[in-house]
Amino acid sequence: QVRLVESGGGLVQPGGSLTLSCTASGLSDDYAIGWFRQAPGKGREGLSCITTGNTYYADSVKGRFTMSRDDAKNTVFLQMNGLKPEDTAVYYCNADVRMRSGGPTYPYWGQGTQVTVSS
Repeated sequence: QVRLVESGGGLVQPGGSLTLSCTASGLSDDYAIGWFRQAPGKGREGLSCITTGNTYYADSVKGRFTMSRDDAKNTVFLQMNGLKPEDTAVYYCNADVRMRSGGPTYPYWGQGTQVTVSS
C-alpha cells in the first residue's frame, strides 16, 4: 500500500538549481525517508534522509542539497543548488517503513526522476 511518487527532474545548466518532490502515501508513523541517485555505470548512492528529529547528508552533496518536508502535503523535497555535471543521475525517493512495533523495516522506492546537468 506504500506509494512514493517523485517529480521535478529535468535538464539544468551547471551551477543551476532544481527541486525534487516525493509524495508519499501508506506510510506508518515509524519510518525514515530520503533520496538516492544512480548515475550511469554506478550503483545507487544515498544522498539524504530524514528520521525523527535528524537529517543526514552525504559528503558529495553536503552544503549544496537541502532536504525538507511538508507534512500537510505528505511530501518531502530535495532542493539542489550549485549543480554539477557529475550530479547527472536518476534520483529516487526511498522509505524504510516499520509497520509493527518491534518488527522489521521494509524498503519502498519511487519510480525515479531523471536529472541531467549539462551546458
